[in-house]
Amino acid sequence: MIFIGGGKVEPVHLDQGGRSSNIELFRIVAMLSIIAHHYVVNSGVMGILEPFCSKSIYLNLFGMWGKIGINCFVLITGYFMCTSKISLRKFLKLLLEIEFYKVIIYAVFLITGYEQLSVGGVMNAVFPVLNIERDFVSCYLIFYLTIPFLNLVVHNINQKQHIALLCLCLFVYSFLASFPNCKVEMNYVSWFIVLYFIASYIRFYPIGFLDKKRNVALFAFGSVLISMLSVVVLMWIAAQLGRGRGPYYMIMDANKPLAVLTAISLFVFFKSISLKQSKFINTISASTFAVLLIHASSNTMREWLWRDVLNIQAVYYENIYYIIIHSFISIFTIFSICIFIDRLRTRFIEKPIFSIFDKKILNV
Repeated sequence: MIFIGGGKVEPVHLDQGGRSSNIELFRIVAMLSIIAHHYVVNSGVMGILEPFCSKSIYLNLFGMWGKIGINCFVLITGYFMCTSKISLRKFLKLLLEIEFYKVIIYAVFLITGYEQLSVGGVMNAVFPVLNIERDFVSCYLIFYLTIPFLNLVVHNINQKQHIALLCLCLFVYSFLASFPNCKVEMNYVSWFIVLYFIASYIRFYPIGFLDKKRNVALFAFGSVLISMLSVVVLMWIAAQLGRGRGPYYMIMDANKPLAVLTAISLFVFFKSISLKQSKFINTISASTFAVLLIHASSNTMREWLWRDVLNIQAVYYENIYYIIIHSFISIFTIFSICIFIDRLRTRFIEKPIFSIFDKKILNV
């Protein structure tokens, strides 16, 4: 056991690479949920959905997990990094991975004539941080650089202070921010920091209610069910009144209380799963960030993938069974192709580069 600030850390069973397969499986599930979200919201199909029918209900439920998935992904980062250190090597690997895909994908679209050369396009491809208002990758990179400072905070406060910090952050950034007339200025960076505080608390301190696996399962099932019901109920209200706030109103932002609660419940659920170390799961999980970098790299990629290649708006006019099959095959195919591409990048580009880096710079 490790004692920090009066609390204790549960032992986490990691492989030699520092990975816990149950949480790495959760990372995979989180990324699949993000792809499913993009399948619906980036395809233009939301604009042609009928008010309340089986196809629209299915697609809204299928695509509802995007912001929840983002929360899950950052919670995993916080859970592992709060007891780790950021090295120059780790940061360079992340930075070069981001730049590799930004430049290569932009170049491919230029060569194929799908995108025209522009100053904005070049800047977006060359600079890793260009938009820290809503761009996930830019915000994640900035957030990653704050981790050493966040660790100074979480390692030097006790449990009561940690709880007080969480209450303050969640009250301002989640509760108050949920009221339409209450303007709380924030971006992904500030929200990711809040998630980091949540994840580090889960890592450092036991939560009595969640000691029993049955309670964890009920917590996860209940929050997922409530989230799904919120989507269906809001769809029904909109159909009855002819107007509404949209089916994703309760979970449309990462800081919405229901989106936060669902992400936390799913995180502790996967954390509670007893799963033997799996080299396959850990290897696949190591490339999940690349899945996001590839399939959501730019507006051009979104247009090409969801509207030109998959043409989901046309798929909507097929029967419900075809839509279900098409949606699942699509997200698993995209996920698999992106993983395959990144394994090639890791094998033939990243490993040779960092082999030289380790010898010349780190003298390993």
